[in-house]
Amino acid sequence: MRTVRAWTQQALAVGRSIELEAGPARHLVRVLRLKAGYGVVLFNGDGKEYPATIEETGPGDRCRLQVEQAREADTESPLSITLVQAIARGDRMDWCIQKACELGVTAIQPVFTERTEVRLDEKRADKRLRHWQQVAVAACEQCGRVRVPEIKTPLSLTDLSVSEGLSLFLDPQAERRLSQLKHPSATPVRIVIGPEGGLSEAETRWLARQGFIALRLGPRILRSETAGPAVIAALQARFGDWQ
Repeated sequence: MRTVRAWTQQALAVGRSIELEAGPARHLVRVLRLKAGYGVVLFNGDGKEYPATIEETGPGDRCRLQVEQAREADTESPLSITLVQAIARGDRMDWCIQKACELGVTAIQPVFTERTEVRLDEKRADKRLRHWQQVAVAACEQCGRVRVPEIKTPLSLTDLSVSEGLSLFLDPQAERRLSQLKHPSATPVRIVIGPEGGLSEAETRWLARQGFIALRLGPRILRSETAGPAVIAALQARFGDWQ
């Protein structure tokens, strides 16, 4: 029997009875059709997971659970990776966020670049941000993570702030390969992925001035939504918890 996991924003403690928020409650009651007595694993981003038992469901989508245990979960990578992803259209961006979360990314920063085709006003950007965060939550429920990566507010690439750690951007013409990178140790990693048409020359020059290192991932040019998950997987295999 598969483990059903649900994310909540509420504080969790052994012995506490909670009424789940509308979204996850609806999924448990309406979609999965779970009843009283069924076991569910809750998590809220504090680094633990909490096996719980459904006490009652209904009326409507209401779902109340009793927290039975609190246990540590070894599903978070020791490598802190922020994916700076040029915004892709519709399902492509969803897919990229989903896979990046499954692969252990710490945060995702959507960015607009010169060749980004998607344009969002403030209202649409806020709506997309809430949607992307829910994609991240669902990915973490599925893959067993206990911390949901933050999806940051979209901004222009050249509005990125200077950050400590190892900063990279993918460039199919770069000379440096993954095998030539030094272990980032406890420092965070930030990786920029351009849009389908690639980063412009002005943008690559700007990134270089900010201390970003151009990195060639392999001999083939990947789609924008593929490149992010691919480089995260490669970094996890070389420096993270896939060793």
